[in-house]
Amino acid sequence: MKKLLAAMLTGTMMFSLAACGSDSSSAVSTSTAASTEAASNESTVSASAEDGSLTGTLQLGVIGPLTGGAALYGNSVSNGASIAVDEINALSADFQIELNAQDDEHDAEKSVNAYNTLKDWGAQAIIGCVTTTPCVAVASEANADRMFMLTPSASATSVTEGNDNVFQLCFSDPNQGSASAQYISDNALASKIAVIYNNSDAYSTGIYQTFQSKADEIGLEIVSVTTFTDDTANDFSVQLTEAQNAGAELIFLPIYYTPASLIMQQASSMGYDVELFGVDGMDGILSLEGFDTSLAEGVMLLTPFSADATDDLTVSFVTKYEEAYSETPSQFAADGYDCPYAIYAALTYYAENNGGLDVTDMSYSDLCEILISVFADPDFSCDGVTGLGMTWTASGEVNKAPKAVVIENGAYVGL
Repeated sequence: MKKLLAAMLTGTMMFSLAACGSDSSSAVSTSTAASTEAASNESTVSASAEDGSLTGTLQLGVIGPLTGGAALYGNSVSNGASIAVDEINALSADFQIELNAQDDEHDAEKSVNAYNTLKDWGAQAIIGCVTTTPCVAVASEANADRMFMLTPSASATSVTEGNDNVFQLCFSDPNQGSASAQYISDNALASKIAVIYNNSDAYSTGIYQTFQSKADEIGLEIVSVTTFTDDTANDFSVQLTEAQNAGAELIFLPIYYTPASLIMQQASSMGYDVELFGVDGMDGILSLEGFDTSLAEGVMLLTPFSADATDDLTVSFVTKYEEAYSETPSQFAADGYDCPYAIYAALTYYAENNGGLDVTDMSYSDLCEILISVFADPDFSCDGVTGLGMTWTASGEVNKAPKAVVIENGAYVGL
C-alpha cells in the first residue's frame, strides 16, 4: 500500500505518568514497580487525604475472548490487566487485587456464562467485556445485578445505553467515526473515499454511521459503500472491485483485523493500490499469525495508544509487556492495563474523601454504587497509557484525545 503522509492529529497529547484523582486535589506519588530495581517507573494517584486509607482485597473479573477468532483482543486485555494488577499489588500490602480472567470466545451466550462463573467466584467488579456483542449481553445481566463494569474495548453506544453501571475506557463508536472523517478531511488524504463495513456487527455499523454523517457534514465524497457479514467475511472481490471502479483513492475500514487482513491480501492480488484507513479494531493485525505484514505498510488508523511513545509510563509498560509476552503491546493491551488502575484510583479517591474504605467482603452491589459515583464525578480524572486527563460522562462515555498511527516497517509509528 502507498505510504500515508499526514500531519499530527489536532489536539493529540503525549502520554505521561499514570495519575488519577480530583482536579482540585494535591498529588500523592506512589511507586508502581513490582521491585526496587523498577522504582524509577512510577504511577501517581491524586488524592485529597493521606494515602493508604484503601484496604482489603478486591476480586476483579475479566471477560473476553481468550480463544477463537478474536483471541488476540482478549489475551491482550488480560495480559495488560495482569501487569497492572502486579504493579498495584506491589504498592502496599494493605490493598490487593485478585484477578480472574474468563473466556467468552467472542460469543454472547458464552460471555453470560463467563459472567455467572465470575459471580460464583466472588467477583466484585468486571473488566469487560472485550468485544461489543458479548458486552451488550453481559451489561444487561450486570445492570440487573448491580455489578460494575469497565469495558476496555466494547465501543458501541448500546453497551452503556440504559446501563448506568457500565463505563467505557475506549472511545465510543460515534467518536471514532466522526474523528476519522475529520482527520481524513483535515489532512486531505483523499478526494474520493470508499467504505467497507460489517453490517452484522454493532461495532462496525455504529462507526460507519457516524463516519457517514460527519462526511456529509464536512463535504467528504463517499463514492462507494459496501458491506459484508460474519458469514461472508472471506471474499471481498465484489467490494474492492466496486471501490476501484468508483475511483476510490482511500478505503475506510471500520472493522476488525481479521477481515481487514483479507482485504489487504485481496487488494494486493488484484493490483489495487489504495490507501487504507482503520480504527482501533484493526490494532493487532501485526500479530496475526501467518499475515504478511508488508501488506499493511502505510495503513493508518486512529488509536488511543502508540507503543513508540517516549513518556516514562509507556516505556515502562511496553518494556514489561515485551519481556513477559515477547511481543509489542497493542492498544487492547494498553486498555487492559489502564482498567485496573482506573478502578484502583476511583476506589482510592472515594476512600480518601470518605474516611477510608475496606473492600474485603463488600457486596458487588455496594461497590457498584461507589464506583458509579466516582466515575460520574466531573472532578475525577485519570491519566494512563491510553490518554491524559480521562474523564467520564454519567452515561459512561470516556473523554480523551485520539491519535493517529501509521504502520511502517512492521510497526506502529505515531504521527
